[in-house]
Amino acid sequence: MAKILVVDDSPTQLTNLVKIVESQGHSVVTATNGMEGVDKARAEQPDLILMDVVMPELNGFQATRKITRDPSTENIPVILVTTKDQETDKVWGERQGAFGYVVKPPVEAELVAMINKALG
Repeated sequence: MAKILVVDDSPTQLTNLVKIVESQGHSVVTATNGMEGVDKARAEQPDLILMDVVMPELNGFQATRKITRDPSTENIPVILVTTKDQETDKVWGERQGAFGYVVKPPVEAELVAMINKALG
């Protein structure tokens, strides 16, 4: 199965996302802010990243942009998982290179479908 990096500064959200991912048989690496997410993406080379948007220091849009524009991580799909539910947020996320966009709290079936699509 796949190695998935989950980036979220909320311990509750992080735990929920990890449970969903692990229930599908994937292994999980976690990060609690955008900069740590970028560093772990480079170090761990996960198959997929689930990225929160609203985080301190480096937000999820900025972290996604760094990951998708870095030659060492540009082929890793990033799914934004966020409370930001405006169409402009989704468009901005796509412009940063995000593969997909899921609004919190995620419907498990929708998130799993998006993960499966991203993993091909």
